[in-house]
Amino acid sequence: MLTTQQLKDIERLQSECELHDHVQLKLNWEMLRERKTENLDFFHYEENELVAFLGLYPFGSTVEVCGMVKPAERRKGHFRRLFQLGMEQVRLAGYKKILLNAPAGSDAAKAFLHQLGAEHAFSEHQMKWQEMPLEDSDDILLRQATLEDYETSVRLSVEAFGLDEEDARAMESHHFADNTGMFMIDVNEETVGKLRVSRKEGQAWIYGFSILPEHQGRGIGRKALRRIVKEQSSAGYSVHLEVETKNDHALRLYESVGFQAVHAQDYYQYECRG
Repeated sequence: MLTTQQLKDIERLQSECELHDHVQLKLNWEMLRERKTENLDFFHYEENELVAFLGLYPFGSTVEVCGMVKPAERRKGHFRRLFQLGMEQVRLAGYKKILLNAPAGSDAAKAFLHQLGAEHAFSEHQMKWQEMPLEDSDDILLRQATLEDYETSVRLSVEAFGLDEEDARAMESHHFADNTGMFMIDVNEETVGKLRVSRKEGQAWIYGFSILPEHQGRGIGRKALRRIVKEQSSAGYSVHLEVETKNDHALRLYESVGFQAVHAQDYYQYECRG
């Protein structure tokens, strides 16, 4: 578990790096605040000031990696040392896939990843809803998830996202441990989809939005999205989500409801060698 001071230090360093580089870092704050295991976060301090940070974010057998260095402390080897420590932990944990995350606009990050020999895997848009009129839909039910929805949620992760079942069960077990933001989408008393909402500091982020393949193409996703956006916006939150840039269908769906891309993240696959 991270201390309150460590979280404050990470937040301060993130703000400094983003302001200097004109980018937005993806540090998975929901996971940082809920850390229950050690050896996932690596710090380098100089005179009690955090100058470099690297975090590991496990998703089943895949681990995402993101970090940052204080602008004035770059090119001193701080991040490379943290990266080596992180990769030692990755080897010990036995993750099968490593994804290194960097803002699309960061030339420094791209140069470092190129030196590592990491290969670009995909990019992701971070989107924000721009206010527009949204129609009401009363033929779908958006309800709080219960433990009885666990198996359906696993099935959705496998069939809609293409995860293997082991990874899907690991992820859903984590989500169901604290499911206050989890919703299931019902049509005609049948559960056909799901989504998760994380609310913090005036922002509502939509995650895991999915519809079973056999129910796609019927407008269910658009209706559910309109419903959750209206609810969160009416509660005073700005509404955000993430989508892989090559997912044209999802991109068009989100844009049709009023979402616009505001930032982009690049993901690189890395082979961790002994």
